[in-house]
Amino acid sequence: MGNVKDKAGKVGLVIAGGVFRIAFYVCVVVLLFWIGTMAFHFGYDIFNQQAMSPGDGQEVTVVIPEGSSVLKVAKTLESKGLIENAYVFWAQELVSNYHGKLQPGTYLLSTAYTPTRIMGILAGDKEQEGAESP
Repeated sequence: MGNVKDKAGKVGLVIAGGVFRIAFYVCVVVLLFWIGTMAFHFGYDIFNQQAMSPGDGQEVTVVIPEGSSVLKVAKTLESKGLIENAYVFWAQELVSNYHGKLQPGTYLLSTAYTPTRIMGILAGDKEQEGAESP
């Protein structure tokens, strides 16, 4: 009788192990899908730049202190409503022509400006400062 219980216990462990393994694989697939989706949206946001409010927009004064990192500048712009996501702006700056060129100062920016135009103004690009609003 004890032998039957031992065999039933081993079969139960095998079944439980199989169920656990399947659940684990399903969780891994869901996690990979979620990571892929998030990476796609992040990349899409980096290369599909949009102004916060197309049209006339609203002018906002921004002060960039000396020695500010790009991420700190991006968080300031995000808090002022000029960009949607500080981390996307940080990545945009990394791949832009303005990488490492943002300068401290006081700026008058508009919510109608795209992130590239904002970077250009913060980098002292005279073409971006004089560009017409979209």
